[in-house]
Amino acid sequence: MDFQKLLVSVAKILNKHGIPYAVTGGYAVSIWGRPRATFDIDIVIELFQQQISELADALRSVAKVSYVDENMMLEAIRRRGEFNFIHGDSGMKVDFWMRKGDPFSRMEFQRRVPVKIEGVKVYFVSPEDLILSKLRWYQITPSSRQLEDVESVFKISGKQLDRTYLASWAKKLKVFSLLSPFLKK
Repeated sequence: MDFQKLLVSVAKILNKHGIPYAVTGGYAVSIWGRPRATFDIDIVIELFQQQISELADALRSVAKVSYVDENMMLEAIRRRGEFNFIHGDSGMKVDFWMRKGDPFSRMEFQRRVPVKIEGVKVYFVSPEDLILSKLRWYQITPSSRQLEDVESVFKISGKQLDRTYLASWAKKLKVFSLLSPFLKK
């Protein structure tokens, strides 16, 4: 199994069970920017306690050997953190991040963009929200990778980006000084 097939399998499960989600991180950069190596798939989801068993069982059915811990899923919901699914047959990992309750996270979910992959509708964060998310992560853990990802999205999707939206949210999220150099290009 490759990353694309795993992503499609997981998206089918989330779509079937009505669990809202958005692919973010390195895989989203490959959609909105230049393809780049990534070691996992990052997905932001809205999950409720009563959906845990059903989702865990569905994920386990993707591979002969897999790992997902229902207690970790519950803890992720409680603390709005993350849990992992490991596709044991390939060793690939999916990190599921609980959607935060702040206004930006709500807006980010409202602006999800469906992309057809292998005939399946897969939801991704918008390129603007990916940029803002990368800038927020850069503030937490300064890594040149975050800024390289932002530059990549600007180079590939730049003409289609909603720069007014970007500037407005960058000010609210206190990342405008990081965004500003990209807006000038």
